[in-house]
Amino acid sequence: MPILAAETQLFPDDLLTSLAEPAAGASLEDGLWQDRTWWVAHTKPRQEKSLARDLEEQKIAFYLPQVPKTSVIRGRTRTAHIPLFSSYLFIFGNELDRYTSMTTNRIAQVMNVADPQELTRQLLSLSRLVAAGAPLTVESRLKTGDRVRVKSGALAGVEGTVVARRRKCRLIVAVNLIQQGVSIEIDDHLLDPI
Repeated sequence: MPILAAETQLFPDDLLTSLAEPAAGASLEDGLWQDRTWWVAHTKPRQEKSLARDLEEQKIAFYLPQVPKTSVIRGRTRTAHIPLFSSYLFIFGNELDRYTSMTTNRIAQVMNVADPQELTRQLLSLSRLVAAGAPLTVESRLKTGDRVRVKSGALAGVEGTVVARRRKCRLIVAVNLIQQGVSIEIDDHLLDPI
C-alpha cells in the first residue's frame, strides 16, 4: 500500500513544547512570546499544505495537524496525510509574519487569538492525540460539558470535554476559537474530573 509522504505539520519541531514549558526561570514574555502570538489562518479551499510549505520556506512558525487517510482508487490502496481541520492552519508569529503569510494569496481570513496560552494548551493536547495514532473524529460546533483529564495510559494528562454518543464515552479535545475539535472513544474509568 503506497503511502504519500507526510508534509511538515509543525515548524519548528519543538514549537508547542517550548511554548507550553518555558525554560527554567523564563516567563512567557521572554523568548518566543516576546513579540509573537497565535493567529488562525482560514485558508482558501485545499490550500493548507501549500501555505504550510510557504511558511516553512519563510521560516514562520506554524502548526497544521494532519492525520492519515486511506482510500482505494482504481483498486489501489493509498494513504495520504490530510489536514485534520479543513481550511485552518495555526501561525505563531509577529505582525510581519502575519502580513507575509497574507501575501501568499492562500488565506481567506486571519483571526486574532484572544487567549494564546489557552490555544497553546489545546494545540499541545491535540498534537499528543495525533501523535498517538488514535482514530480521531472531527467534531464541529462544540458544546461545553464536563472538563476531564486522562489519568493514565499513553494519553495521560490530555485534557478535554466528555460527551456521550451512541452509548459510548468520547473525549473531545477542542480548539474553541474555530469551534472544532477531535474526539476519541475512551473508557470513563481513565478520566478524572478537573
